[in-house]
Amino acid sequence: MPEIAEAERARARQIVALLRQTYPDARCSLNFTTPLELLVATILAAQCTDERVNAVTAKLFLKYRVAADYADAPIEELEQAIRSTGFYRNKAKNVQAMARLLVREYGGQVPPAMDDLLRLPGVARKTANVVQGEAFQHVEGVVVDTHVGRITRRLGLTKEDDPPKVERDLMAVIDQPDWLNFSHLLIYHGRAVCKAPSPTCPGCVLLDLCPTGRERLKTQ
Repeated sequence: MPEIAEAERARARQIVALLRQTYPDARCSLNFTTPLELLVATILAAQCTDERVNAVTAKLFLKYRVAADYADAPIEELEQAIRSTGFYRNKAKNVQAMARLLVREYGGQVPPAMDDLLRLPGVARKTANVVQGEAFQHVEGVVVDTHVGRITRRLGLTKEDDPPKVERDLMAVIDQPDWLNFSHLLIYHGRAVCKAPSPTCPGCVLLDLCPTGRERLKTQ
């Protein structure tokens, strides 16, 4: 029903407003200066903390400055350079394959279009949304990482587990100008309060808007 949908959009606006008040400096935690650097950092961030990625890329980006550097590097050398980010063999393979495709078909430049980004090895919808929003200031969707998925399910904004389905639900209730910042806000909130597996519900700014939090407090 339209009335219910509008009520959900109004609740989502309240959630965004409260989070924005709580985390006014929320932003992308990955350090980068070019679209290529952001793309590489986002690939490395899979199942790894942003802090660890930033520590690795501080040296990596001094050595590998353009796509051709990654494309031409001995794979063992690239693996060792990113080893501490975990799953380093698969990540190195994807980064090099991505760089080779950029050199071969895009003049070594990261393309801004979603369809082109999704062609790149190691790039799924989440990574493409990050690169589009942060590097090109163009937003077509909502970045759904583990924090975003977990918290939006707790908030009742989605019932889905599959990231593309979560993104679809969030795009329906979150105002489009808030899509990029919403993800940053939830990531900050997930790190500080709404942790897995034990959120700190008492005192949470979203408690009155969170069915999961209210239910948890009833059983404590």
